[in-house]
Amino acid sequence: MKKKILGMGALEVSELCLGSMTWGTQNSKTEAFEQIDMALDYNVNFIDTAEMYPVNPLSKETQGNSEKIIGEWLSKSKRRTDLVIATKVSGKGYQAVRNGDEISKNSIKIAVENSLKNLKTDYIDLYQLHWPNRGSYMFRQNWTFDPSNQITDEALSHFLEVLEVIEELVLEGKIRHFGLSNESAWGTATWIKISEKHNLPRVISIQNEYSLLCRLFDTDLAELCHHEKVGLLSFSPIAAGLLSGKYQNGAIPEGSRMSIANNLGGRVTKNVFKATEAYLEISRQFGLDPCQMALAFCRTRSFMGSVIIGATKNTQLKTALESCSLQLNPEILKKIDEAHRQYPMPY
Repeated sequence: MKKKILGMGALEVSELCLGSMTWGTQNSKTEAFEQIDMALDYNVNFIDTAEMYPVNPLSKETQGNSEKIIGEWLSKSKRRTDLVIATKVSGKGYQAVRNGDEISKNSIKIAVENSLKNLKTDYIDLYQLHWPNRGSYMFRQNWTFDPSNQITDEALSHFLEVLEVIEELVLEGKIRHFGLSNESAWGTATWIKISEKHNLPRVISIQNEYSLLCRLFDTDLAELCHHEKVGLLSFSPIAAGLLSGKYQNGAIPEGSRMSIANNLGGRVTKNVFKATEAYLEISRQFGLDPCQMALAFCRTRSFMGSVIIGATKNTQLKTALESCSLQLNPEILKKIDEAHRQYPMPY
């Protein structure tokens, strides 16, 4: 599997990243260990987690368990140096973590210490802000997003405060690189501007949703990331399972994500199944696995740092890992472009 350098940092990561958000709910510790071992067999060196994981469902009782599972694997395997570990501090409003406290100097310090303890490690390779305090248009908020209530001076002061504590933690050896998640073009550009002005750690990555069905990243953020050398870590590249086709015609497989969250975080709309069918038809036309086609498409994007894959079954993970051998030819990409023009924003 190919490796890439994230941003301007010296962080080399595999083109696929193993997600962990179901470890501790839909997946047991044993299953998570199997997934890590399998990913390493395919030369994946990158694992993404968060202090709030697992999800499906989110709960105060399970919060932090995904990190703890990774920590147990690291402790048992003694292979810390073989992996790049990314985790995140939760943003404002999620009550299961610090009663919904916003991101601040104090909350970051607490969160880093908790994550280090959970992960049984003395450093975190990539530390990310899960979502911004000022709000985000991710997770279908783009339809009603209104930034007019944001106070610019407060945002700028917050950015500087965060970067200063990130610098402290880098100097202490507790984190090595800094990244964003669910961020906008203005936000990303401003983080970079302030870091350069004050000689503070520079953003190397942004983790936003990206798939055949969700391409908000393709314009302003794509241009910014090209010029500023920030890599996208795309989550939900199979659109929460929609692009596998398993939910077509009203099907809801037992144990699937839709059986737990029936609207898939707002992704289930009138047009989404029509759009999905268009991509499924392309995969059938060219004899491709639809999940592998979706992942291979993400890898074609020039701004892509790594594609985050997740699975509840080892067969699903194997399919995803083997997608790296697939290269989409110009004819397939043309068909994908036509489908995108027909269904540009199905959710």
